[in-house]
Amino acid sequence: MNQSQTPDSLESLGEFGLIDRIATRARSANATTLKGIGDDCAVLSVSQGKRKVITTDLLLEGIHFDLTYCPLTHLGYKAVAVNLSDVCAMNARPQQITVSLGVSAKFTLKAIDDLYEGIYAACNAYGVDLVGGDTTSSLTGLTISITAIGEADENKIAYRSGARPNDIVCVSGDLGSAYMGLQLLEREKRVLRQSKTSQPDFGDYKYILQRQLRPEPRTDIVEFLDQIGVVPTSMMDVSDGLSSEMLHICKQSGVGCRIVEEKIPIHEETRRLAAELNINPVVAALNGGEDYELLFSIAQADYEKFQSQVGPPIYAIGYICEASKSTRLITTCSDEAQLRAQGWKAFDGK
Repeated sequence: MNQSQTPDSLESLGEFGLIDRIATRARSANATTLKGIGDDCAVLSVSQGKRKVITTDLLLEGIHFDLTYCPLTHLGYKAVAVNLSDVCAMNARPQQITVSLGVSAKFTLKAIDDLYEGIYAACNAYGVDLVGGDTTSSLTGLTISITAIGEADENKIAYRSGARPNDIVCVSGDLGSAYMGLQLLEREKRVLRQSKTSQPDFGDYKYILQRQLRPEPRTDIVEFLDQIGVVPTSMMDVSDGLSSEMLHICKQSGVGCRIVEEKIPIHEETRRLAAELNINPVVAALNGGEDYELLFSIAQADYEKFQSQVGPPIYAIGYICEASKSTRLITTCSDEAQLRAQGWKAFDGK
């Protein structure tokens, strides 16, 4: 514990410690509340056989985004996308959003129009309705809060808590790309600070920049799983890094896991920029976050269904084991290393 970390500080408790602290005092007074704090979404019973899922994300200027290199149109799109990703992480389909803004005087009407252009683009892309929200003034910049609402059949909801030994761990796409896109943007920002006449040089790294600035929620995976009749035993989206999300699933399911390093999908651009910046691409995949791919476990028998159907790529990267065997990464040298959550920390004071 460093000098700034007192026993009762937010930094020492951490984001998930704070969530656990809040959750211990939360009580459900309504029978329609089926799942409250502790998953990607809350789950409500609103009609026979159907479940509504609800999630909220808060994005703060200077904490979650930097307008030096994040166009407002892209920011609006991303703000919606990351919320829809949480709906997908429950194996549900997004339907509506609300948008609330805190806006400082530095923003023009044109800037707000640009932000909403991105918001509407995401709504149109995923068939989601903007149904309300709120606006207020801000003293410090831009704050965006979005609530997303989705729906699923009651027997198809996927929680974090259902993984069982011998389940296969899968991920819907490559990891570490968004983190490397952020490193590229930060590098060019530093260059610009040193020389005002310089122009950003992003080379041919279009893919990883897209992954950082304009991620896409994996609604296609939800549709594909429904098409082939597979319901994940557990599921999360990768917002804080593979290690962090895997540890959440294992903790809430009461299990351990083995993740195989060489099976983790990593894009060629991620590897190339990682080599340029002397970063281990596997570390970026494990701890980078913001990929918004779906991480899920399935029964072994269900994995065969992926082989017989044409659909989006899904990668098997490990398996679930008993809790007594802990949570480990099997390296390319066949050694085992402890999985540790080293991704985004909301209250680290940096």
